[in-house]
Amino acid sequence: MMLAEGLQFLLFHFLFPPIFLLFVISLVLASFGKSLGIRKRYVERLLHVFEYGRIKIEKAEQKRWKPDDDDISAELPDESNGSTTVISREGMHLVPDPEKQNLPIPRNRSFDTFKREFQLSDAMDFVKAGVEAIIEDEVTQRFSAEGHLLLELPSWNLLTRTNRNYHYISMKLTFVWVLGWIFRYSILLPMRLILMVLGVGWLCLCTGCIGYLPDGRAKRWLNTHVSLMCFRILSRAFSAMITYHDRENRAKGGGICVANHTSPIDVVILACDNCYALIGQSHEGFLGLLQRALARAGDHIWFERSEIKDRYAVSRRLKEHVDDASKWPILIFPEGTCINNTSVMMFKKGSFEIGGVIYPVAIKYDSKFGDPFWNSSKFSMMQYLLMMMTSWAIVCDVWYLPPMTLMPDEDAVDFADRVKAAIARKGGLVDLMWDGQLKRINAKLEWKEKQQEEYSRRLVLDQSPE
Repeated sequence: MMLAEGLQFLLFHFLFPPIFLLFVISLVLASFGKSLGIRKRYVERLLHVFEYGRIKIEKAEQKRWKPDDDDISAELPDESNGSTTVISREGMHLVPDPEKQNLPIPRNRSFDTFKREFQLSDAMDFVKAGVEAIIEDEVTQRFSAEGHLLLELPSWNLLTRTNRNYHYISMKLTFVWVLGWIFRYSILLPMRLILMVLGVGWLCLCTGCIGYLPDGRAKRWLNTHVSLMCFRILSRAFSAMITYHDRENRAKGGGICVANHTSPIDVVILACDNCYALIGQSHEGFLGLLQRALARAGDHIWFERSEIKDRYAVSRRLKEHVDDASKWPILIFPEGTCINNTSVMMFKKGSFEIGGVIYPVAIKYDSKFGDPFWNSSKFSMMQYLLMMMTSWAIVCDVWYLPPMTLMPDEDAVDFADRVKAAIARKGGLVDLMWDGQLKRINAKLEWKEKQQEEYSRRLVLDQSPE
């Protein structure tokens, strides 16, 4: 009894005051976008721990595989270029290569001859592409967490959200993993939960009060500073370590900011450095609470994905918003769904038909500290947030690209593809033409017809009689 009272006295009189003071100081600094440098040092120490784990794993693997064993490196995928694929896709793809569009099948036969002398090799490129898609297609693997792909992270991050049970390799590594688990769940998680509750509560309170103010410069000024302050506090709930590049290219009022989409946290990451008017699907639950709070103070646009009439209303409101330079730039994720931090998939053309200036942004997360991808078909919003708050940290880079406008000889689709390609290059992501909605719907008939047209084009038959 005396021991318990002594520990309680020690906790509340000696440990709690400095921890609480440090917490308050960090919260105030976060409100102004400042930092004590603790997160940076924390990330640097984590890299040392990960390196220790990598060395232990390599030593265990060397003991496991004897020198006279068959070399297993030939059986494993090539990791030298960071690829996470089982097969190597070389040669002809279903998507036409602009540099090879005029390459026909190396025979020139009449139509009658072709009917009599059809060769299986005429279709082998398409058969090969089909087999590749069965083994490992380019779409569904983009909706699996980066750490759950067939290859593991180059350096294990001491999280058990991977395929291999690395924490059972040695007693020392198991001990380090246990200490990390205790640290994440008993120290990081409670502190982050407090920051999350404070951030959301402060956001709801401030936006509610701002909503009662008359429109004008004072309201816009106050809303701008409150937005930056609240999102910076929320970013601390994930120990976000964000590096912004080329900040002179940040979106300006009346423009449209487009970015690749990995997670709902993308909004928090970008809103810590600039203010945006958000547009997106209406949600229920926790995300719906945030949407309603934001809508009270700003010109955000929420719509129901299933109601086609809303789409016309959204287009009209977007046009009105873009024409008003005094309003915040609109933040849009044209992919329409979350992709797993490896690729950029097809951009919807809607946001590129409105006109105005497009401000591209590339976001790339460092998966060593935690995988930010949200698999909405597997995890609810609250489950996902819990995973993020029990990860080590959210470390990412944000690149602001130079503004882009529609060229005279471009349509909205070509413009969207050009912006997507620029984002993919800057973020080191794979540029894919597939629609991200394929994880929910079947392939459209016109996509199948496009492949048939491509096959017909490659035949290049001579229609003249023999």
